Amino acid sequence: MSFRAVLLDYRGTLVPAPTYPELVARGLVHAGRAAGSAEVDAVLRMLRAGDRSAVGAPDVDADQDRHRAAYEHWFATSGLDAELAAALYAAESDVAAAPFAHDVGATLGALTGAGVAIGVVSDIHVDLRPAFAAHASPGGGSLADLVDVWALSYEVGAAKPDPRIFAAALDGLGVPASDVLMVGDRGAWDGAAAELGMTALVLPPLRAPDQLRLHRVLDLALPR
Repeated sequence: MSFRAVLLDYRGTLVPAPTYPELVARGLVHAGRAAGSAEVDAVLRMLRAGDRSAVGAPDVDADQDRHRAAYEHWFATSGLDAELAAALYAAESDVAAAPFAHDVGATLGALTGAGVAIGVVSDIHVDLRPAFAAHASPGGGSLADLVDVWALSYEVGAAKPDPRIFAAALDGLGVPASDVLMVGDRGAWDGAAAELGMTALVLPPLRAPDQLRLHRVLDLALPR
C-alpha cells in the first residue's frame, strides 16, 4: 500500500495536546504570579466552577472571534480577573510553546523524499505556519517548507468532523481521496476523513514528545 499524500493532525498527533494544569501554570507565569501546585490548583477549581459550554462546542475553532468569546465567557464566569484571563488565553493560543514529537522531522523528511505530499489539517484558531517554520527540517530549511497544504479550521470556516475541512485539504493537494492517508488521534474527528474516501490512521494521543509513533505512518504511506 502506498499513498500520494499524507494529511496530519496537529495537537495530539505531531505535538502533545496541552493539559489544563500546564496551561494554567504557563498563564500564571505569564501574568507574573506564583505558579506552584497550590496556585495552579486554585485556578483549576475556579475554572471547574465556570461555564465552559461554549468552549466545548464542536465548531468553536472555526472562527477566531467565536473562539475568543467562548474562552472569555468561561474565564469571566469562573471569576478570574482580567489580567489572568488574558494570560491564560495567551497561553492557550501559544502554539509555538508546544514541542514537536522527536520523530516529526524525520517522518516529514522521509515522506517528502519519497515524493509524498504533506498537509496539516487542524482544528485550531491560530496560524500554525510560524510554529513549523521555527523548527529545522533534516534536509535544511524548516518543517514549514515540507508542508504543501494547510487546512486550518479558522481559515476554512469548518472544523472536524465537518467534511469541508478535509475537502479543503484535498482541493489544495489536487489528489484523489483514495490516494490520501489522514493521520490523527481522535477517531470521531480525524476518522471522519474516511467518509470522503480517504484512508484514516488513528494513533493513540501523543502524551510526550519522546513517544515515537509516526513510523506507523511510514509503514502505510511509503511503497515497499
